[in-house]
Amino acid sequence: MKILIYFTVALLLSGSFVYAQTTSTGKVSGTVLDEKSEIFPFVNVLLLNAKDSTLAKGLVSDDKGKFIFEQVAAGRYLTLVSMVGYQKEYSKVFTVEIGLISLPETKLRQEEKALNEITVTAKKPFIEQQIDRTVINVENSIVSAGSTALEVLERSPGVTVDQQNDKLQLRGKDGVIVQIDGKQTFLSQAELVNLLRNTPSDNIEKIELITNPSSKYDAAGNSGIINIKFKRNKNFGTNGNVTLGGGIASRGYGRGNGSVSINHREGKLSLFATGSGFKGEGFNENKIVRKVEYEGVTTKFDQISSSDWHSSNYSYRAGLDYFLTKKTTIGALVSGFYNKWSNPLRNTDTRILNGDESLRQTYHTGMQGSNRMNNITANINLKHQFDDKGKELTVDADYVQYDSKGFNGLDTRYYKADGSVDGNPEIIRNNMPALINIGVAKMDYTQPVGKGKFEAGLKASYVLSDNNMTFETFADDWQIDPSRTNRFKYTENINAAYANYNGQFNSKTKFQLGLRAEHTHAIGNSVTLNDKRDRNYINVFPSVFLSRNLDSSNVLNLSYSYRIDRPTYQSLNPFEYYLDPYTFEKGNPYLKPQYTHSFQLVHVYKNFLNTTLAYSRTKDMIVSQIPQLIAEKNVTYLTTDNLDSQNYLSLTISAPIAVTKWWNLQTNLIATLNQYKTYYRNASYDVDQFSYNVSATNSFTLPKNWTVELSGWYNSKAIYGLLVVHPQGMLNLGIQKSLMAKKATVRLNVQDLFWTNKFTGTTQFEDIDLSVKSMWPSRQVRMTFTYRFGNQNVKGARQRNTGSDDIQKRVNSGN
Repeated sequence: MKILIYFTVALLLSGSFVYAQTTSTGKVSGTVLDEKSEIFPFVNVLLLNAKDSTLAKGLVSDDKGKFIFEQVAAGRYLTLVSMVGYQKEYSKVFTVEIGLISLPETKLRQEEKALNEITVTAKKPFIEQQIDRTVINVENSIVSAGSTALEVLERSPGVTVDQQNDKLQLRGKDGVIVQIDGKQTFLSQAELVNLLRNTPSDNIEKIELITNPSSKYDAAGNSGIINIKFKRNKNFGTNGNVTLGGGIASRGYGRGNGSVSINHREGKLSLFATGSGFKGEGFNENKIVRKVEYEGVTTKFDQISSSDWHSSNYSYRAGLDYFLTKKTTIGALVSGFYNKWSNPLRNTDTRILNGDESLRQTYHTGMQGSNRMNNITANINLKHQFDDKGKELTVDADYVQYDSKGFNGLDTRYYKADGSVDGNPEIIRNNMPALINIGVAKMDYTQPVGKGKFEAGLKASYVLSDNNMTFETFADDWQIDPSRTNRFKYTENINAAYANYNGQFNSKTKFQLGLRAEHTHAIGNSVTLNDKRDRNYINVFPSVFLSRNLDSSNVLNLSYSYRIDRPTYQSLNPFEYYLDPYTFEKGNPYLKPQYTHSFQLVHVYKNFLNTTLAYSRTKDMIVSQIPQLIAEKNVTYLTTDNLDSQNYLSLTISAPIAVTKWWNLQTNLIATLNQYKTYYRNASYDVDQFSYNVSATNSFTLPKNWTVELSGWYNSKAIYGLLVVHPQGMLNLGIQKSLMAKKATVRLNVQDLFWTNKFTGTTQFEDIDLSVKSMWPSRQVRMTFTYRFGNQNVKGARQRNTGSDDIQKRVNSGN
């Protein structure tokens, strides 16, 4: 199967080599001048097929007005040169063969008529490198026309979309912050992927990939930001879409989903509302083998666990924008969700073996678990533009609440080696209610200064988390176990201020300097254990960006930032979540924040080939799922802890390739070197691990509105903290048909064709010897129907949420 994955991914990637070998035959060059025969820089130039005037290539002339199209297939062409405020100029038809075609100079004359005839799609290239971000100009892309926002992200440099597990990665890192129109969405990864999957790319202006955020953004998080900007059309009316979907996974587990959204704009009022639901079921199987050494005696646990689960998720989102004047807008938003998960019965069978593999004892644990969470978020905001030159003020205030209820019940029966009952059963249960309240206020101000732009802002947030876990054991009746019952309260106040300046040394060199200061006061209080942790600290986070246009084909960016990641609220809670009496998960109230120095060098060739070299060094790195032993009790538990340091080096190469008019290929390669250094469990832990991820997505546009997509990815062996993760990979196949004048879409796709996406991990360090194998219904067949109604040019209300970007992320995140 591994050979099959290698072969298929290689086949997917081979399209790029076929393309390079079969279509690169000639070059076309020229120069653009103005009416006075002077150099006219940065003008849009399109290379059109003479037969039907379809676009073959597009670019922008350099600072000397020169342009050159390379790798032009043999054939007949003409050029179109355009610029806002000037008349379009077409060249005569010419023939390209082997060699260079030098066109006569093109002169642009000012246009006297209205400018609404200028073609917007010729203004910018598909991929544009700016000083602090990579911009995907979706609005100008023929490749992206008729796609979804999720499909465009799949073609973006360094972005990995795992639709099976409903998550996004940027440069191979999880925990990406996603914004819509510059505001944090705060949807779960699954809800976010579903939103993007049902958002037409025709409504999107651009997507910004911010892999090294500036001081304007919260200092938390080093995975990066994806900002999706919608078109700001002024059309009035109503539009929306309805989506229904269903699927079946491995072993016959079913699932279904539906969503509806509507936008309406009339006069000065713009409204929007969305609602979605998901209901499904699945399974998990785990095989855990671990060895425990204590006082010269070896005990081996050989454990198999299996369970079915049921899940339902419902979410809503509604808001309005009211345009007080042309320059002032006020808005309000309310959103929320209800998630319910249940594990009717998990069966765990464990064999306890001696060092010589002889059977000592067995036990069986039956577990029931459930969890439900309610969320509500309310936001009000104001945006005022003082003038048309970029001077503006934005203000946001919001309130967020999470209310969750968790339950676990375990019934364990012990048996001797001969199968007879061994002692009394152990029956326990625990209730885990949690309430989290969040309040945030922020203000941002922008003003042009000289040849640049000055930005400044303030932000304040307050978080109150209350977790009250009650642990009970059963003999003749239920009795509270005070040694494992715990109430944990956590409060956190963060106040921040930042200043940022964008400028330029000359026409080719730009810079950006920023400084952010954050004051954090956090108190973790284990009420039951009478253990309070009070932390009060101030940090300063600088950021520096430099950008240089080397020539018309090459752009080079260099950046540095200093960032922080604070522990999640649950990871600080010293609760215990049991799989069986010998295996559980535990929080760590002693966790410290981690700090990261990030460096990044980006090279873009012809707005096509994107290469990024990144290095980061993290101190006190927060790592989850670290195994710990209580050897004298043969107990193993997982916790979150700080490792001394991590060095992370990555190389990302990404290129979208239009192989033919009907075949588009997106290739991504991410190579990383992870180095962990720490002193853990009384021993030195110094590990280097090279790993890589390769992915490719082929899109085939067929006649009669049919589209086929074949994609695949492969992850090599990698290391995360103390856990060594073995290779994983999968192949996907999908087919799509547009109906009803492209207002409706039917999709059928198969995820993980050969069911190869399974997890295997091992840890062998000092007295820890552990291996884990897991599988789940990764292979799925899904069918989805989407219908879009109304005026599709209506811009929905500014889809933005609160200023609590990094805060809400820490509610459910694992780290």
